[in-house]
Amino acid sequence: MLQAGRTQTLTVKRISDYGLYLADEEGNEVLLPNRYVSLTDKEGDPKEVFVYHDSEDRLVATTETPRLQEGQVGFLKVVDKTLHGAFLDWGLAGKDLFLPNRNQQGGVLAGRSYPVYLYVDGITGRCVATMKFKNYVNNDVITVKPRQEVDLLVVSESPIGFRVVVNNRHWGMIYKNQLFRPVAIGDALKGYVRKITEDNRIDISLQQQGMAEVEKGSLTLLSLLRDNSGFLPLNDNSSPAEITARTQMSKKGFKRSLGMLLKQGSVEITPQGIKLKKRDE
Repeated sequence: MLQAGRTQTLTVKRISDYGLYLADEEGNEVLLPNRYVSLTDKEGDPKEVFVYHDSEDRLVATTETPRLQEGQVGFLKVVDKTLHGAFLDWGLAGKDLFLPNRNQQGGVLAGRSYPVYLYVDGITGRCVATMKFKNYVNNDVITVKPRQEVDLLVVSESPIGFRVVVNNRHWGMIYKNQLFRPVAIGDALKGYVRKITEDNRIDISLQQQGMAEVEKGSLTLLSLLRDNSGFLPLNDNSSPAEITARTQMSKKGFKRSLGMLLKQGSVEITPQGIKLKKRDE
């Protein structure tokens, strides 16, 4: 079944003067206009496309990749406003994403970017944006687990940390005392589930936990040493702030990763700092 709002693989069924007609397994067809057609395309070929409604409300396909697809959250810029709503740039030529007035929170300004969720309207089948996505993003039923790698979108900041959308489905928090690199609203990041509380709150870390964190940290230290002529002016007496500024690690993570390198015989500690050992030493 052809589904607006999603990238899908269809089959070239026939070639016309207007482009390629692509079909799904049920034989439903959609046009891929000539500007997206390759000279090598032929009948029977698979074609990965994004399907949506064009400005004339016709279902069409494109090889362009939108910034958001159905079920995803992201920051999009307002490019136009009308009496009925706003239009957002979602990366498709000649077609902006509609954000109705009823789906806005506090109004929007042209030129500003806002966090929105993309859904497909159940009546029209068209892609629509909403800033009110509590019904789509919630922690009622948690689908992630501790230490799992997840996709994050930073949507707001508070005195204690940054609120993030986790895997387009849940709310999470990165606490500022767990941050060892700069983070800003609108950032799309990879992170890890640090803890899930009894009331379904999800604590997020940008560092892996356990031995995975130590191994990754040791590789980071090796890379920094090689990029700095085999030396870093850090040791156990360095301040947490200095360690974080140079390595984007906590002091605890730094010491554990350094310990692994010492056991491996890859580095040595001098009064001035860490020195990368030569292979023949």
